[in-house]
Amino acid sequence: MSNKTWSISELAQEFGVTPRTLRFYEDHHILNPIREGQKRIYTHRDRTRLKLALRGKRLGFPLSEICSLIDMYDGPGSTDTQLKTYLDALQKHKSQLLQQKADIEQTLAEIDYQEKQCFALLQHHS
Repeated sequence: MSNKTWSISELAQEFGVTPRTLRFYEDHHILNPIREGQKRIYTHRDRTRLKLALRGKRLGFPLSEICSLIDMYDGPGSTDTQLKTYLDALQKHKSQLLQQKADIEQTLAEIDYQEKQCFALLQHHS
């Protein structure tokens, strides 16, 4: 493992986030930088945890689930168990998103229908 460390601005720049984002993840115990006075020093572990947190965010996971998945990755355990837990989380999240997509499509179809009704009524009254 590398002994390389990063400052808050270096890590923020590398991942295209703001220092405020890093402090947010620190407040939620995802990142745990070494402190030298006011200066934060991020380790390889912090960098990996940030990468996982941002991936979870991109996938739309809630913060609580991101935290538990990262902690699982960080803790002891077999890779198979970790992969199965992650796969379960992905499948559950995918199912929720597919349901939301179906709900949105149904709502959009209803809006289309209502729009057509309004246009027809407007034409009729013209």
